[in-house]
Amino acid sequence: MSRSKSEMNRSSEYDPRALHFVALGGAGEIGMNLSLYGYDGKWLIVDCGVTFGDERQPGVEVIMPDPGFIVERRDCLLGILATHAHEDHIGAIPYLWPQLRCPVWATPFTASVLRGKLVEAGLADEVPVTIIPMSARFTLGPFDLELITLTHSIPEPNAVVLRTGAGTVLHTGDWKFDPDPLVGPTSDEEALRRLGEEGVLAMICDSTNALRPGRSGSEAELRRALVDLVGRYQSRVAFACFASNVARLETAAHAAAAHGREAALIGRSLWRIDKAARENGYLKDTPRFLTEDEAAHLPPGKLLLVCTGSQGEPRSALSRIAREDHPNIALEAGDVVIFSSKIIPGNEKAIGRLQNALARRGVEIVTELDSFVHVSGHPAREELVRMYQLVRPRIAIPIHGEARHIAAHVRLAQDCQVSEALAIENGDMVALASGQAEVVDKVPIGRLAGDGGMLLSLSGAALKDRRRVASEGTAVATLVLSRDGRFAAPPLLSVIGIAEEEALETANPLLRGAVERAVAELPSVLRRDDDSVRESVRRALRRPLFERFGKRPLIEVQLVRL
Repeated sequence: MSRSKSEMNRSSEYDPRALHFVALGGAGEIGMNLSLYGYDGKWLIVDCGVTFGDERQPGVEVIMPDPGFIVERRDCLLGILATHAHEDHIGAIPYLWPQLRCPVWATPFTASVLRGKLVEAGLADEVPVTIIPMSARFTLGPFDLELITLTHSIPEPNAVVLRTGAGTVLHTGDWKFDPDPLVGPTSDEEALRRLGEEGVLAMICDSTNALRPGRSGSEAELRRALVDLVGRYQSRVAFACFASNVARLETAAHAAAAHGREAALIGRSLWRIDKAARENGYLKDTPRFLTEDEAAHLPPGKLLLVCTGSQGEPRSALSRIAREDHPNIALEAGDVVIFSSKIIPGNEKAIGRLQNALARRGVEIVTELDSFVHVSGHPAREELVRMYQLVRPRIAIPIHGEARHIAAHVRLAQDCQVSEALAIENGDMVALASGQAEVVDKVPIGRLAGDGGMLLSLSGAALKDRRRVASEGTAVATLVLSRDGRFAAPPLLSVIGIAEEEALETANPLLRGAVERAVAELPSVLRRDDDSVRESVRRALRRPLFERFGKRPLIEVQLVRL
């Protein structure tokens, strides 16, 4: 089939004989994964994820890569292939799909989780989602694709093999080598070995635990420890974990049953995962979890609560319980909260606030510093070495890690005798060839914030103003002027978030005088120009506000002409 003119223009900017890789998100950071592969004039997205906002972005719920580069090439875009169902791999699809408008491919469990998100976004009837089986091999445009089953902290994690005329790439996604994952099969090491024997040009690989020696640990090993831990307590036990870890939910139910307790799910995301898991044959031997209404009527010693909020999310179930803001569930002195999770970088303060709130209520807190309560879903160094031994790529490109993780992974790959190991950042366009892999371009990147029903640029004026108001406050001057620029009424000033009311009242005459002088000193022709008046008043207020209060607030001037 012949290509359109616009498609030819887009596809000719890079050598069509080369295989190109670029990360718009997920390189040099943990989260927001969005990888692009380009070959023979076509592009494929692997994963499309989010990270979560924090105190640096007031009011922002989620943050995701700006897809502008690939949106401009949408006529060459084949679609999105999801490696697994974690938020940092599929969470941006409902937000960005209206710009991308392309098909999505996912395995059954991932498709179920994604479908729930699309229903909430009102896109369930619009987004074409194709369900592909585990270990599937299929073709999209010039890409011969194969899924290889791995293990991770969620069902159905897949590595993706991309075979092209320019060579074969293994994109690992998130993974570990768990000999007994409890839910789902073990990693298909035989498929990885066959791939290595076939020949692999490059491996794009998870770097999260590249600094951690040894192995990440097994869910089965952890289950034994958690069952023993729950048995030590007679009071109410709450269990905070990542909602998507189906094996951990099964373990919670197992620990409850072992000690005569009932397990309840507290938090909407846990119920969504439970539903997706049962739809796809997981948790089939696990009894139904209690609802929070049912849990509220059980004696403390007969209850195990599985709660959202392991990362201190302010709207999560555990945070609401700690604030005594939950309608059905309460924790009391002597109760126990087990944090069966790691601290995701950036969440330290939020988790600290949550744990302090619980401690003030007399709740005992158990973390990985106190007991064996968590195993990571990402490969530690021994597992990375094993992956390189199996796959034997000529080129290693570490992603899904901060700069320190990437640097450690590069050194490890070199120790594993990989010919080339590249440390890249988001936006680096890498040409993968039989000669030398190199960064051939730097494409535009950015961040978008999901804020209510809107997408805002993280570096745009709206969020910049919001951050400024949050840190510096705001001042509003309301002026009523005649057409020739004379005051028809005294100026009104409203100063918010800068000082207490008494101090503001004392400063009000000074501020009002600065406004009146600024207008009076303007030449008559400029007093008739609204923009000139507004800018003069802004300048006039900046100095006294800073000198008096040490703040540089956002200043808004409202002007009414009579």
